[in-house]
Amino acid sequence: MSLENMKALGVIPARLGSTRLSEKILRSIGGKPMIQHVWERARQAKKLEDVIVATDDTRIQQCVEGFGGKAFMTRKDHPNGTSRIAEVMGRFKQELVINIQGDQPLVDPKALDEMVSIFERAKDVEVLTLAVRMTDKESYENPNVVKIVCDAEGNALYFSRAAIPFFQGKQNCAFSFLKHLGVYGYRREFLLKFVAWEPGILENTEKLEQLRILERGRSIRVIETAYDFISVDTEEDLQEVEKRLQANSPSKELKVNWTSPGNLR
Repeated sequence: MSLENMKALGVIPARLGSTRLSEKILRSIGGKPMIQHVWERARQAKKLEDVIVATDDTRIQQCVEGFGGKAFMTRKDHPNGTSRIAEVMGRFKQELVINIQGDQPLVDPKALDEMVSIFERAKDVEVLTLAVRMTDKESYENPNVVKIVCDAEGNALYFSRAAIPFFQGKQNCAFSFLKHLGVYGYRREFLLKFVAWEPGILENTEKLEQLRILERGRSIRVIETAYDFISVDTEEDLQEVEKRLQANSPSKELKVNWTSPGNLR
């Protein structure tokens, strides 16, 4: 198959359990359940052959099928969304899969398309993820916000809940950092290998599954976008999403920087 026309599947792993915002996947935003907003925006991506919700809950399945989406029932014993997606990919044949977060109702379809485009252009990329540059010091110091530092080629050096890079003394450039958005793209073969690996020390320490990849010496390409999708974890997050939807301008033009440095500039 031509590298310029690789088949890609979008998968939204979804479960009802949520410690900070109860059953948030089904919470109403602008008259629609949150999962519907995510699915509809993902469906706007031109390079995704299809978009499927992967869940182990019949309420989510019924909700998705009720608005015309596709829901795939998975086992209940998955440790995370990546494992759930791997089960789905065991039954589908697409070469690429984009892991779309079910709590990001403002996900940018242009960013999803660019992820697929990078796989088509760069044979060496096995996994990639999205990040946004921010200047908010409160987010920088928040352990719930995952930060990334990258090498000169835009590959991740490390992900952490800690404030990285650490700013010491006066800086010659304006303060900024890369916030991880949690959206991933995988080549099929790599994903199926990844979920079979045992978690390492760093993953168990930070509770960040992507560190399993770095601990094994593999690369994660980081794509910098211009827009924060907002992961809905609180009532305040819901209100912010409502505000953006009412303004009818939830996303800005995608800014991609996939070959130049992804770290502090």
